[in-house]
Amino acid sequence: MPRHRPAVDWPDLTVRRNAPPGRGTDAAVAWSVCVRDAGGEVVYAHRPELVLSTASVGKLLLLLEVARSLPLDLPADRRDVAPVADSGLWRFLGTDVLPVGDLAVLVASVSDNLATNVLLHRVGLDRVAALAASLGLTATALHDIVRDVRTADHAPRLSSGTAAELSLLLHRLPSIEGGPRVLDWMRTSADLSMVASAFDLDPLSHNGVTLRNKTGTDDGVRADVGVVTGPSTTVSYAVLANWPPESATVGEVLATMRALGDAIRVTVGK
Repeated sequence: MPRHRPAVDWPDLTVRRNAPPGRGTDAAVAWSVCVRDAGGEVVYAHRPELVLSTASVGKLLLLLEVARSLPLDLPADRRDVAPVADSGLWRFLGTDVLPVGDLAVLVASVSDNLATNVLLHRVGLDRVAALAASLGLTATALHDIVRDVRTADHAPRLSSGTAAELSLLLHRLPSIEGGPRVLDWMRTSADLSMVASAFDLDPLSHNGVTLRNKTGTDDGVRADVGVVTGPSTTVSYAVLANWPPESATVGEVLATMRALGDAIRVTVGK
């Protein structure tokens, strides 16, 4: 007999979770969400065509171009680019030179900013943009290198996208040139603070569902996109949230992202 699938309770994204007193259900958070089943059909969506800032999620396009076009044993030197802070490990390590494949793992696992800029130095933003266009992406893009200070002379945000495009990209990755390698790199992701928090996995050793995800974090931005496989099925998802930092809290955004993750967990049978 076919396995019984429980009803999925998707959260109402017009309701504020953990909202401070007096804010009621005022939807200060802009959400773009799209969840697809194993066949690529949409099973849940909320404003999936809304273009939002996606912070480091745009690094996925860089990883895909690297997987397609660079030898993974090619040495790359961090002294070729300006130092950059925030997320990453390479700036704390003693070696100036690492192979491209190791840099890709650093970007996938800890969103390493220095490794990102060194890889971009190798392939160039133009090639990443051309790849996005070849994949039919019209709203999803990596706009710039990572910068400690972003001024009016720079692109206003690192990356942007829609949940519809990103969830479809994740669904299609197994059949895209370089996509399987990117999925392997994504299995090392250590950021399980958003949608993926619902799966209760060890961030350093994922045992349970098979999860490949990439996240993005900035002031007023949280984004989590990925593919998760459980006992019942595989789901590709994109959950993007933007808000004016003074109008909402990270806690309420993360609570809603976990609620969406809970619904995905039920969907995949975990």
